[in-house]
Amino acid sequence: MAKPKRDELNQILVGYHNTIKDTLQMCEQVPSLTQEKLSWNDVLEISDHLSKQATIVGMLWTGEQPPQAEALKEAMESYFNALQGFLLHCHGSMAGAGTTLSSSIQASVEQIVDSSFRFLQGSVSLYEGAYEKGRKPSIPQLAGAVWEACSNLKKVPATNIKAIGREMKLVAFSMKDVLREMKELKLACSSPESDDVYANPESQIPNSDEDADDLGDDLSPEEFEVAEMVADIVSETLVVIKELIRAITSMIKLENPKDNGEFVDSLEKLLKLCQGTGVQIDELGACVYPPQEFGLMKLTVERIKANISEIEADVKGFKNFSSEALLGTCRRLHMSIEHMETELDTRTKAEVVCKMQNVTL
Repeated sequence: MAKPKRDELNQILVGYHNTIKDTLQMCEQVPSLTQEKLSWNDVLEISDHLSKQATIVGMLWTGEQPPQAEALKEAMESYFNALQGFLLHCHGSMAGAGTTLSSSIQASVEQIVDSSFRFLQGSVSLYEGAYEKGRKPSIPQLAGAVWEACSNLKKVPATNIKAIGREMKLVAFSMKDVLREMKELKLACSSPESDDVYANPESQIPNSDEDADDLGDDLSPEEFEVAEMVADIVSETLVVIKELIRAITSMIKLENPKDNGEFVDSLEKLLKLCQGTGVQIDELGACVYPPQEFGLMKLTVERIKANISEIEADVKGFKNFSSEALLGTCRRLHMSIEHMETELDTRTKAEVVCKMQNVTL
């Protein structure tokens, strides 16, 4: 009897999954501003209701015996209706949402949907005879994943401006991590014993996994000088992003601009430039580890310089934008980049000369 009931439950679940999949595709299209915008607080309330429905389904499995198939069918139907209502309200709340905000909402919604179907599938799969006396199934963990996903929805920013600001801060956090890594680089040891590696090979074995992870991080004096220049550029770029966030925050507090239209579009563009710069900073940080590639380094800093120049041009177009501090940090970054480009050119030429001198005619 278990298999026919399980097959029926599976068919019902597949039907629910297909319906939710169609609804998700609709939710990918952000409603126009002309459509009535639903309250985000209503969406959060419905997500709380969804968590309660997960609790109800989970309670079916707290006894010594599995629930009746009919009871599980009813619980699944109630859960599906709650999930469908949640998606529709969430879509209605996205009227006027920009790229960043809508992406943040959709990511959180997909997490809720994925955890929901893992939860329901886990419930149905127990009809395969895996439910044994004294052995509780993984339903509590699966229900917990739904609760966590619904809780994470509350962390989604409520406005376009807040969503963009959060993403800019994430870029700054990433750059801070790169800068920390640069500061942890060490100059290779040049003690007299270092030349006698093979005299006592056991001394070269790392004492711990942490020491083993450091292999290859030590730099020659020349490489360390390049790493210091990179660290300066990363540091200055981080200051630029921080100053940009500070200036935008001050302007918002002063003018209280609308959360849509040209202003948000301008912020979206600035965010893309910041994110692009963050990618280049990651690339530049990776270039520091031996063997250092000067050509790739130069190309990377040129891209950073182009992004920063575009940021400068864009912020000058804002009204009542206090850009003096920001533009000052941009100038210092340009100077650091120009200094590094000059040094890289010098080192590249020196390498070419050295190779030419070693050529045997």
